[in-house]
Amino acid sequence: MKKIILKFVLVIILLLILIISYLSIYGVETDKFNDQISNNINGINKNLDIEINKLRITLEPFKLRIKAKTLGPKLKYKDKILGIESVKTQISLNSLIKEKFSLSNLEISTKSLEIKDLISFVRIIKKNPELYILEQFVKKGYIIADIKLDFDEKGEIKKNYSIVGFIKNVKIDLFKIYKLDKLDLNFEIKDQILDFNDIKLTLNGLPLLSEKIIVKKKNKDFIVEGNLDNVDSIADKKNIGLFIKPYVSDLNIKKLNFNSKSKFSFNISKKYKINNFKLSSEIKLNELKIENNYELEKFLPEIKTDINLLNHQINFDFNKKNLVINGKGSILSQKNKDKIKYDIKKEREKFVFSSSLEINDNDFLIDILNYKKKAESQLKINFDGSYIKNERAIFNSIILKENKNIIKLHSLLLDKNFKIDSIKRIDFNYLDSENRKNEFFISKRKKDYIITGSSLNVNSLIDDLIKNDNEKKLNIFKKDFNIELKIDEVFLDKEYEVKNLRGNFFIEKNNVINAFLNASFSEGKIIKLTIDTNQEGKITTLFLDKADPIVKRYKFIKGYENGSLDFYSLKKGDKTMSTLKIYDFKLKELPVLTKLLTLASLQGIADILSGEGIRFNEFEMIFENQKKLMTIKEIYAIGPAISVLMDGYVEKDKVISLRGTLVPATTLNKVIGSIPFLGKILVGSKSGEGVFGVSFKIKGPPKKLETSVNPIKTLTPRFITRTLEKVKKN
Repeated sequence: MKKIILKFVLVIILLLILIISYLSIYGVETDKFNDQISNNINGINKNLDIEINKLRITLEPFKLRIKAKTLGPKLKYKDKILGIESVKTQISLNSLIKEKFSLSNLEISTKSLEIKDLISFVRIIKKNPELYILEQFVKKGYIIADIKLDFDEKGEIKKNYSIVGFIKNVKIDLFKIYKLDKLDLNFEIKDQILDFNDIKLTLNGLPLLSEKIIVKKKNKDFIVEGNLDNVDSIADKKNIGLFIKPYVSDLNIKKLNFNSKSKFSFNISKKYKINNFKLSSEIKLNELKIENNYELEKFLPEIKTDINLLNHQINFDFNKKNLVINGKGSILSQKNKDKIKYDIKKEREKFVFSSSLEINDNDFLIDILNYKKKAESQLKINFDGSYIKNERAIFNSIILKENKNIIKLHSLLLDKNFKIDSIKRIDFNYLDSENRKNEFFISKRKKDYIITGSSLNVNSLIDDLIKNDNEKKLNIFKKDFNIELKIDEVFLDKEYEVKNLRGNFFIEKNNVINAFLNASFSEGKIIKLTIDTNQEGKITTLFLDKADPIVKRYKFIKGYENGSLDFYSLKKGDKTMSTLKIYDFKLKELPVLTKLLTLASLQGIADILSGEGIRFNEFEMIFENQKKLMTIKEIYAIGPAISVLMDGYVEKDKVISLRGTLVPATTLNKVIGSIPFLGKILVGSKSGEGVFGVSFKIKGPPKKLETSVNPIKTLTPRFITRTLEKVKKN
């Protein structure tokens, strides 16, 4: 009997083992638990339901639970249906024994789904704000995900849930400004954390890559951290405007080609505002093309219409309060590449900068100093300083160095409008383009300045003053000040120089109000300039014992010799009334006068003009300037050979119109009897040369003047009166 019982027990145990083994390995299919699972799903949300096929049940005897799995169920939310690949769950045997059916977990594997539909589903399960943010931003895309949920004894979802999967071809609009497209990535969503990795996308058309981006919830904000790389990319004008113009709005950028490796972080507030943005980048700038809207021709004579930055290595660190940029590379602004290096730091509202520019095979000029870099030499320009927007800019130093040529500026302060507030000192020690030594310095003395040194070449400065447009004003100084001059030797041109230049200028509202200058030529001859401003206006006088350095600069006058110059002008508002007198000089070449003499058949005098030259006792010009119009009230020149009286006007760069009378000396001899008779050389022996004189007209554009003459038998009273005045005065 005992054996029978023992065999029966063994059989029962064996059967149980076989049943348990079968249930553990193969399981069984049943629909017994469908309603219970559906009720649990419905318990999460009353609008959530699931259609389940038969479940395959397998046993986990050692864990006292069973596993249930179904394929191809349909998850329903209101009128939305999500196709599901599979659903898995675990049921406690204890709950079955107590007839209190409950799920300990739920695993859902999706098919390829519309990402917006899945986000809606996840938000049902867990109403996290970050999921709402995602739902607003996402426009399209597909997702495959595995969802794992654990339930407590009350059927509530635990915080250890996870959603793992990948998405393809997603489109996201961020704040209707930044457009993410063709987004592929792997993701994992846990409580308070969104983890994205292996990311590929285009941002406003730019291809980007990222190893990892993490979104964490902290208090009421979301912290976003990650990295972002891009391969060589060419940004269009729209992208340039989005990414660069917020920081450099005054640049007209035409092309941008770069690649970069970046790390970033920022916070998103409850109202979707981005705060605490931080960005750290290593940038390879292949090309940045900027339209040249800057007046640099005076320094870079062959400057192009576009400025290109090429092959720059840039480190960029940015946050809300601070910015650090340092880089180096090539700059192509003229024919050949130059080298540039720069460091910029922003601390709150203050920018601190330093930079160096190395120019090798290009020209560099400073016109006002008559400085030109030699073609075969190297010029280095270094500067450093700081800038506070809408307040001031300070250049601690600006240094130009080319071999032994050095120009150093110390402590230049500019106001918010970039006008000069003060300069501590500038040192000049260089050979200029005429191989003249310039050695002097400018230094501040209380509120004023002193310019002192051993030598200075003002040749090009005089040219600039002569060519200067009266409408242009030098508007670079913020304050009024006085300048004292003490220069031992001043070069006026390649031939003339003066010694012991002394004087001072008073600058008020960027205009010279009062000035006094004098210096000495050799043999006791002087040069003297005065400017005096009073109620009548600004009165300028200039006297030179040697007029050659000034007169020879006018291209239409050639062969000028000797003579002294006396100039007077009175300026009221925009109108200047001037008188210019030149005494005892000789002309060898004057194309307009030569043509007049030839047309008037005064060939003898024309021959003298092109040979030894014609001497004049006095030249006087009375004229007015207003904007670009010069009105010549009278030009009168008297000499042993001829005298000329004329008037007219000159509209700058447009038209010249002159008319007047030219009279040989023989006629004057007959009229006033005070000029020596010079015979045939002056009057000539050809028929028609013995008339009283000629009237003439000169008119046309500066390069296409037309000249006409007519003989006159009787001189005008005005001509005779002016001649008598001059002769009596002499």
